[in-house]
Amino acid sequence: MEHSAVEAFWELARVHARLNTAPAYFGPTSLEVVPPPAWSFGAEPTEADELLSLVLSGTKTATSSALWDYEDDGEPLPERGSLSILLDGSGHPRALVEATDVRVVPFDEVDDEHAFLEGEGDRSLAQWRIAHERFFTRVASGERGFRPDMPVVLERFRVVYQDA
Repeated sequence: MEHSAVEAFWELARVHARLNTAPAYFGPTSLEVVPPPAWSFGAEPTEADELLSLVLSGTKTATSSALWDYEDDGEPLPERGSLSILLDGSGHPRALVEATDVRVVPFDEVDDEHAFLEGEGDRSLAQWRIAHERFFTRVASGERGFRPDMPVVLERFRVVYQDA
């Protein structure tokens, strides 16, 4: 990922999303100084592009991650209102999203609605479970791997700005 590309995207996105609304006499806000985290979906460029395409079309409005990966990597969980820059498979910034809801549930308690909002495959819970068990088993960052009762971070989001 080219850092200057993320910064240039952020400059444009925050203006279009009207995130810089504080009067100038207050000085710069953290939104004007520090871009939000930039990341891509999946573990491979092809996955990143496929899932990003679903986001840009409005089909994908949710995602899920293994809580253990956040813990193992020392990363904070997303919070409602937090922003992220989504990258394509080549590391180019394509969309600014805002988390609208974040919750942690056991893998085996993820519901039909969340599976549908993720927008993948046939959008069924059965397909979501098969695909995500495979994914979490393949990409676990720690030694805990996959378990049916593992905690999963479920995040809903909205696109605030997307690259044309």
